[in-house]
Amino acid sequence: MPRAPRPRHAQRGGILSGLISLLFMLVFLAAIYVARRPLLRFAGESLVVEDPLQPSDAIVMLSDDNFFADRATRASEVFRQHLAPVVVASGRRLRPTAGIAELMEHDLVERGVPQDRIIRFPHDADNTREEAQALATLAEARNWHSVIVVTSNFHTRRARYIFQHVFPESITVRVASARDGDYDPDHWWENRKSIKIFTHEVVGMVVAMWELQGDSRQKPPTSGALLPPGPPPHSPSPRKELPSPPSIVVYTG
Repeated sequence: MPRAPRPRHAQRGGILSGLISLLFMLVFLAAIYVARRPLLRFAGESLVVEDPLQPSDAIVMLSDDNFFADRATRASEVFRQHLAPVVVASGRRLRPTAGIAELMEHDLVERGVPQDRIIRFPHDADNTREEAQALATLAEARNWHSVIVVTSNFHTRRARYIFQHVFPESITVRVASARDGDYDPDHWWENRKSIKIFTHEVVGMVVAMWELQGDSRQKPPTSGALLPPGPPPHSPSPRKELPSPPSIVVYTG
């Protein structure tokens, strides 16, 4: 049997509900468009944290500063506030005898930090988690109880999360934010490089949470981290045996 046609009022009701749904969707999209700048600004600022700074055992300046040495500038400011007696220049090794730590030391000295107050710390870390593990070894070896970590503004939230999970509970970690010329939290979406930085940090935060999940404090590695050069531990030298004198045979006729 042929199907009976739908009543006209049912067709009108379906069209009306569709129009209402479309109208709500348009209003929602318009609201997002109007509020896009505050939302994007909130997202950009969510990457930046700054802890209340207190006197600590050391200032730790993380590797890979930008072209303008903004991290070195911030670390020197914290040092001049007499919040710590030494600054650790943590930098990746680029050659067996040189790396980023030497350049960081140069930037710190230029900004007024005495050279004898700088601890060069070369390492082979490929990411923030590995750098934090190497620095945890240094902090424990020097019996530090608190450190101030200086890094770029966009990197502060992820760095604090990683350091607080990697460092022992006996060491308090506070983070100081360094402004970065390549990342403005209020207008990051207007610059291609800032967009890349924002995307990298969001992905990096997800990866860090995945790697550190279920492990509130990871024990720092006992090997692989390079401590600053110092006098080697005393150990008795192996006893050398003197060579036997050559045998002399005398023939008498």
